[in-house]
Amino acid sequence: MPALDLTGDLVALFRAVCDTPSVSGDERALADAVETALRAYPHLEVVRDGDTVVARTSLGRERRVVIAGHLDTVPLTDPPNLPTRVVGEGAHAEVWGRGTVDMKGGVAVALALAAELDAPSQDVTWVFYDNEEVASDLNGLGRLARNRPDLLAADFAVLGEPTSAGLEGGCNGTLRVEVRVPGVAAHSARAWTGANAIHAAHEVLDRLAAYVPQEADVDGLVYREGMNAVGIRGGIAGNVVPDECVVTVNFRFAPSRTVAEAEQHVRELFAGFEVVLTDAAPGARPGLDDPLAADFAAAVLGVTGGAPAPKYGWTDVARFAELGIPAVNFGPGDPLLAHKDDERCPVGQFALCRDALRAWLLATPAA
Repeated sequence: MPALDLTGDLVALFRAVCDTPSVSGDERALADAVETALRAYPHLEVVRDGDTVVARTSLGRERRVVIAGHLDTVPLTDPPNLPTRVVGEGAHAEVWGRGTVDMKGGVAVALALAAELDAPSQDVTWVFYDNEEVASDLNGLGRLARNRPDLLAADFAVLGEPTSAGLEGGCNGTLRVEVRVPGVAAHSARAWTGANAIHAAHEVLDRLAAYVPQEADVDGLVYREGMNAVGIRGGIAGNVVPDECVVTVNFRFAPSRTVAEAEQHVRELFAGFEVVLTDAAPGARPGLDDPLAADFAAAVLGVTGGAPAPKYGWTDVARFAELGIPAVNFGPGDPLLAHKDDERCPVGQFALCRDALRAWLLATPAA
């Protein structure tokens, strides 16, 4: 891994970060490069926790903010969609490849600003963490909250998740359940002596097909929910009638629901079946009425334009909300392209996000 140049061309830095594969659980090489690069700047105190790297200013400012981004990506395609490539020229150029949207653009912008801003108007904690794209109990930000909560102490937080350089408030919650459909095993040549669990799973799928997701207005932003089968398994051999079929269902729920309320909603939908909760994370309300969030919105939208929007996916703003820290999502990349094989990001959004964050971090905070 070549050294990361944090003060050179922003697009070159972005491509270098992307071109270091860092699929969840394999972030070590990128974390090492980030740590090494940040330790070159005397205005930053650098702390390592596993494959999470934290860099902090300690200037005695009245306020402290966290700017965070995750280093990991979902798996590469086959053949791999790395190294990155640039398509187009000038203002129309895009960088293609895994991680270009989710979310190494936000990481690159944060790294460049961490190196550049040795005297921001607010103390800043820069957090680059691992294992965001997998089960919530592995999340590096959650681990940091458990191991070193002092490093996350702040008045406000910005998560560099892709927002197309817009401001997105809060996030939906997410939970996964396994809906288990029973059957009776039998030899497939004598199927009438058993009961095929895979055949019986049609009832679960029918309920999902008929389900109408809700939209919820939460503090002025409208969140869309979603209920989807994301996996199905059953059967032990090609000549055995399966005695169990398991449908994995993911429910993305508005931040107006608690995890308990969302789980109860899912259990009611699949009444009559065994439902096992396997993973859950709460959503976060927008929180844009907080004075610090309003201050951030005014500064950033003054550069980028537009208006606040809801974040439909789950992000770690929910973790900050649990810590009592107002937080928003702001970063380059179209979230509709996250995790797609043709993931790509316009180069113009990097500079736009950098300039907006720089303006906010150098401005005198509102009283």
